[in-house]
Amino acid sequence: MAASSDTVTPSSLRQAFGNVFSLFILILIGVLAFSIRLFSVIKYESVIHEFDPYFNYRVTQFLTKNGIYDFWNWFDDRTWYPLGRVIGGTVYPGLTLTAGTLWWILNSLNIPLSVETVCVFTAPTFSAFAAWATYLLTKEVKGAGAGLTAAALLAMVPSYISRSVAGSYDNEAVAIFALIFTFYLYIKTLNTGSLFYATLNALAYFYMVCSWGGYTFIINLIPMHALLCIVTGRYSPRLYIAYAPLVILGTLLAALVPVVGFNAVMTSEHFASFLVFLILNVVGLVYYIRGMLTPKMFKVAVTLVVFAGLIVCCAVVAVLIALVASSPTKGWSGRSLSLLDPTYASKYIPIIASVSEHQPPTWPSYFMDINVLAFLVPAGIIACFLPLTDASSFVILYLVTSVYFSGVMVRLMLVLAPAACIMSGIALSSAFDVFTRSIKFASIGKQADAGDTGNDVTQNDVVKPDRNEEPPKEKASRKKKKEKENVEKAPIATKKSERRLLMLPMEASVAAILLLVLLGAFYVVHCVWAAAEAYSAPSIVLTSQSHDGLHVFDDFREAYAWLSHNTDVDDKVASWWDYGYQTTAMANRTVIVDNNTWNNTHIATVGTAMSSPEKAAWEIFNSLDVKYVLVVFGGLVGYPSDDINKFLWMVRIGGGVFPHIKEPDYLRDGQYRIDSMATPTMLNCLMYKLSYYRFVETDGKGFDRVRRTEIGKKHFKLTHFEEVFTTHHWMVRIYKLKSPKNRMRGKTKKSKSKPTSTSSKRSATRKKNPWQ
Repeated sequence: MAASSDTVTPSSLRQAFGNVFSLFILILIGVLAFSIRLFSVIKYESVIHEFDPYFNYRVTQFLTKNGIYDFWNWFDDRTWYPLGRVIGGTVYPGLTLTAGTLWWILNSLNIPLSVETVCVFTAPTFSAFAAWATYLLTKEVKGAGAGLTAAALLAMVPSYISRSVAGSYDNEAVAIFALIFTFYLYIKTLNTGSLFYATLNALAYFYMVCSWGGYTFIINLIPMHALLCIVTGRYSPRLYIAYAPLVILGTLLAALVPVVGFNAVMTSEHFASFLVFLILNVVGLVYYIRGMLTPKMFKVAVTLVVFAGLIVCCAVVAVLIALVASSPTKGWSGRSLSLLDPTYASKYIPIIASVSEHQPPTWPSYFMDINVLAFLVPAGIIACFLPLTDASSFVILYLVTSVYFSGVMVRLMLVLAPAACIMSGIALSSAFDVFTRSIKFASIGKQADAGDTGNDVTQNDVVKPDRNEEPPKEKASRKKKKEKENVEKAPIATKKSERRLLMLPMEASVAAILLLVLLGAFYVVHCVWAAAEAYSAPSIVLTSQSHDGLHVFDDFREAYAWLSHNTDVDDKVASWWDYGYQTTAMANRTVIVDNNTWNNTHIATVGTAMSSPEKAAWEIFNSLDVKYVLVVFGGLVGYPSDDINKFLWMVRIGGGVFPHIKEPDYLRDGQYRIDSMATPTMLNCLMYKLSYYRFVETDGKGFDRVRRTEIGKKHFKLTHFEEVFTTHHWMVRIYKLKSPKNRMRGKTKKSKSKPTSTSSKRSATRKKNPWQ
């Protein structure tokens, strides 16, 4: 009993201590991931950020108030007037259902948090979950050390922080966790061949489908990896178990999401998974037949199977081509085509190209968002090839595809961040392993050399017996024994030589570890700065630092509060689509367009109105029952994301539907100008007038601080619109449509009796109706 305990205790104790220590580190990583995202609440307040999160917050409010069934059947008549929008069938419900469930659980536990508070802290909470999922995924690839390092890197990476700070209540808040966790379960199934993990993988994919449209990345990346394994001769039953349930069960579950529906089997984004599924079945059948037949019969059977498989695959491809041939985009969505062809959106869909996060990133943005990880990723790729496994090949493929997509669209830097963290974690873990092993062996080697010298001296002093006196049988047995010992010592000597080849001098190892620690410290400082300064400010509350202190610009909430308190509930507000969600959520007023951008014609109508002269714009807005027009102007305070800077996109989108709007009419020699050299079309359009009305009264010159020039047309009056409210810093301006003059409903019949002199005077002085 004592002997068995002596043999078991050291290893088990070391393993138990390692597990407890890893758990403690994971808890600290989760706390770090949550706390580093709270700068926005500490510096400002607990408020929803950006534009899209306000729609998600409004939908969550409706869900918690009215229940799940009313949510699925909710028709929102306050958006896209007069069309409206079916919310349950056009929204990815994962984020809303997650936050609503958290709110219900907390209130069931008598923790009375408001819906807004739960929404604000949903993203930081799931960032901790994403870090833990990264640990699990990297652990399956390269061990626990690499997993802990990757989780710590992901907890702080700026690219992920930018979309998961407290208040950033957008789909990516939960989608990145779902993405990483789905990949982990796929690798886990690939390593174990367990149907249990395969089923969990399909459920995780279903949660990803509910959460974000980026689920198409998963359903294309995993088939690419399965095909790579088949082509490189790495097929196994574990690959079949990992892939087949995901495609079948995952597709059936995805079709249950109303916003996806039959798109799960009818669009080109999903066809690759079905084609690879057929190929995988053919390959699996070939491997099964090979185990049952003789080599000669196997060749005949393979010929038949491959021939039948090619016929089936060609038939499936023909059916798929027939399904998508009628579509002008061949079954691809506009965003998918923009990823495959970066010039597609700018040519054909300006509404997609107009979004800033759909633009390609610059090189400095890589250093800003992933920082030193960009230099560690190549080392991680090399480490994944030593040795190359199914799991490490998947991580390499994930990195390569995410690098390409992030180069096309800056928003997809968010998808690159987990891959960069995983590769960097593998690189750092491997590097620390080499350096610490070098230090350990260097110290052990010195002790061993000293011991070997003493042993040699002792052995030489021993008096050796005369071999001639030994009998022949003993000589032969001793010779065989020596040969056996040499054979057994050969692999040990080989391992020692390999370790010595991987060893570095102790001084170099210590210096390298210090450099890696300094590199990590620089990464931590950069991440904390990005979280505190670059990504913590909510777009709805702006700040500016000057010589006389901090200035806070709260003009957006000021404008929405004015609309809420000074307009009727049924009034319609027109603005560019960027501000639709905020207007509906904060002012509770009906908007014409919003950030969903599902109807390009409706958005083009608003863009045409903004690009038209005042009278024509009035007629367009009046036909839509618009009563107020909201514009964002940054020329006084230097706010660059105003409507004047977005105006050319309004022209392009409007001109794409209404040909009389032509972009060259607003440009002077190809340049966009608002000064005295601006074109008459530009100076007389509604957007120019609503932005610069009375602007000259601010400084007497009309100097625009964003465009850094004096405006061209300074003194003008509005004939069809009247200014009703301008915020304190002139960032938001609200105008009201003037009422039309009384119209003549029809020609009055001439009276038989002669009109009196009074009536004749009135008819003579009556003005002609200009709207007839």
